[in-house]
Amino acid sequence: MGELTHFDDHGNGVMVDVSNKDITARTAVAKGRIMVNADVMEAILNHTVKKGDVLGVARVAGIMAVKNTSSLIPMCHPLAINKCQIDFEVHKEAGSIQAVCLVKTEGKTGVEMEALTGVTVALLTVYDMCKAIDKSMEITDIFLEKKTGGKSGDIFNGKDLE
Repeated sequence: MGELTHFDDHGNGVMVDVSNKDITARTAVAKGRIMVNADVMEAILNHTVKKGDVLGVARVAGIMAVKNTSSLIPMCHPLAINKCQIDFEVHKEAGSIQAVCLVKTEGKTGVEMEALTGVTVALLTVYDMCKAIDKSMEITDIFLEKKTGGKSGDIFNGKDLE
């Protein structure tokens, strides 16, 4: 288990000092899913949700969230994002939509929180846009699938969500 770095000697929360870290290429991929009923699934696939193109809007919301993560998570550093990509995998029969968020940067700290924030906000946007149809949707299985770069090296947490 690694040492907790977001606390000073007195137990106060602090932003980690990354000034002595090397700039490296860093990536992170996060995944999550939302469980929806047949009516919601059909409305999304047929583009009949009154608020608009659900997955298109959710994609943009996720990208915006990635760019604003440091405004939401107190100890996150503001980062220059080189790439952000949000994709969706629709599993109609299972009643689920999986969101995948890829984030890349070159910097002194990683983009795990950005990827997790992006996937979460994308799924929250699906919920928001479809809640008039069904409020019992469930957002679940949000996790960091992989990260590369930095002192801690590469991590892969491959889960099969289906």
